[in-house]
Amino acid sequence: MFVQTEPALEIAGGVVYNITTSEQLFPNKTLVSSGKIFELGFFTPNGSENQYVGIWYKNFTPSKIVWVANRNLPLVYTDRSAKLTIGSDGNLKLVDGQQNIVWSTNASGRSNDTSAALLDSGNFVLQDANYSEIWGSFNDPTDTLLPSMKIGVNARTGEKKNLISWRSNSDPSPGSFLSGMTMETPPQFFTWNGSTPHRRSGQWNKLKFIGIQNMGQSYLSAINVQQDIQQGTTYLSYKFHDDPFFVYMFLSPEGSIKFKYWDDGAKVWLTYWEEVNNTCEFYGTCGPFGVCNSMSLPICRCLNGFVPKSIEEWNSENWTGGCVRETELNCLKNTSTLASTIVKKDAFWQMSQMKLPDSGDYVPHFGSQERCLSWCLRNCSCLAYSYVSTIGCMVWTKEDLLDLEEFSTFGEDLFVRVAHVKTGGSLQKEGIISLSIGAGIMLFAVFVFGLCKWRAKNRGKPEKPDELLQGNAWKERLKQDDALELTFFSFDSILLATNKFSTTSKLGQGGFGSVYKGKMNDGKEVAVKRLSSSSAQGVQEFKNEIVLISKLQHRNLVKLIGCCTEGDEKLLVYEYLPNKSLDAFIFVAICLLSMPCVRYFPRGPMSIALECCY
Repeated sequence: MFVQTEPALEIAGGVVYNITTSEQLFPNKTLVSSGKIFELGFFTPNGSENQYVGIWYKNFTPSKIVWVANRNLPLVYTDRSAKLTIGSDGNLKLVDGQQNIVWSTNASGRSNDTSAALLDSGNFVLQDANYSEIWGSFNDPTDTLLPSMKIGVNARTGEKKNLISWRSNSDPSPGSFLSGMTMETPPQFFTWNGSTPHRRSGQWNKLKFIGIQNMGQSYLSAINVQQDIQQGTTYLSYKFHDDPFFVYMFLSPEGSIKFKYWDDGAKVWLTYWEEVNNTCEFYGTCGPFGVCNSMSLPICRCLNGFVPKSIEEWNSENWTGGCVRETELNCLKNTSTLASTIVKKDAFWQMSQMKLPDSGDYVPHFGSQERCLSWCLRNCSCLAYSYVSTIGCMVWTKEDLLDLEEFSTFGEDLFVRVAHVKTGGSLQKEGIISLSIGAGIMLFAVFVFGLCKWRAKNRGKPEKPDELLQGNAWKERLKQDDALELTFFSFDSILLATNKFSTTSKLGQGGFGSVYKGKMNDGKEVAVKRLSSSSAQGVQEFKNEIVLISKLQHRNLVKLIGCCTEGDEKLLVYEYLPNKSLDAFIFVAICLLSMPCVRYFPRGPMSIALECCY
């Protein structure tokens, strides 16, 4: 008897290592993988009178059922004559005591000389005489995804491999929830309740799902998504390269995805990661054109330029009806009636740290946010757009903007189309705006005077370690310091360029961190300096390096292209020059002549690397 938090089971009997025409599996025996990691046999969940054939981890108490054969048609618990055998056609068959076929592989292209074995990966395979796989349980998943197993969709064949939940912890029959990948580009991971969307991961950005806020740093994620547009396939798998424990991903009867791992010290299954259980995580909580924010009360609000469709429902906290546009878009108005008036263009309202809406369209060959905006401005059907560096241009047309969520950290920028009047450009408000501008100028003058006094007072004071700026504050400070026209890269784009800071991309080690070779989306090769979190270099030194090098651009100097500042990450992106040359010494000579102190660190193939301090 296994006692477990997941469904418990009863097994008994001896052990076999293969199923053949002469070696059958009865309820008093189990099939074991060669490394004794997994076990297959007959089991009965606690409190049930039904009997199933399934696979579980061997020697783990409590254990975990990872696959079930006859979940749609259980055997009676008292049927001790049931057996799993290979039929005359070479297929695996589960038959009851009356010789009725309860379950079969129904594999095509099978051989008469077949056998079945359980692999250490957990895959139960039917194989021919040459041990070539004819059928495998990995191609027929239930509620659990094991490492190296994959789920997904083939658009050409219509084949779908989804996880399907158990009905309850003691009933492995198919439940209400199923999880799998979509065929769109970029793909998304969905959980459906029947045919109704239940949860949505957001778009895959080649590193992570951008709609899952608590997924953690993307380079630590074991999730991998492979999409072949030409073949029409999209598959998800995972693998924990460095973790020594047994791990599995499963869809709970309540419709939640969880990662569990075995803690050998505590002898228990622990949760590695699970979906957050808050209202905003459920699909379409705030309806069309509504935004959900779990940190606000109420949690739902309408997009700028929209109002609740039903005030009564909204006030009663029934937000599923969503919002409607308050002012018609200018591009949709009848131009014949506006011949004598000045028609102002629509604008796009920027929203930050967003889970992007569902049903977006990927627009290929648009390699910048400006081109993405230009496309949307020319198409009145474009309701919103977003440019994600690791994906490209996405637009939303002719559909409601649905399943929007505002995060407290991370997230993407979304630009929503609104009528010009909603951006503060209406003629009726021009007088008020003029007065406001005048008052604003006076207040600004007072503020600048006070700021100058404060800076004069504090000039020369040492910087405190706990005053490190985070997130967007970094960017704002650098912009205010006039660091020329540098590009602010996203952390995800740097991860993708450097292959997640792999050792094969590493160029060398410097005084304040490591340098990696990378290749950006546009094919440009770069050298990325990643400052260590334990580095002694603080805000001032980091800012100095950016401002100094960006202002000293010269054909004989290595060029600073941009930087990245997200969370605790501080990265500098230089042009990549394969061979160090006289340029390095020219750069150092210039710096020596212009700065009080210089520390010079040659770093492998980079043409120059230096640290200057004031």
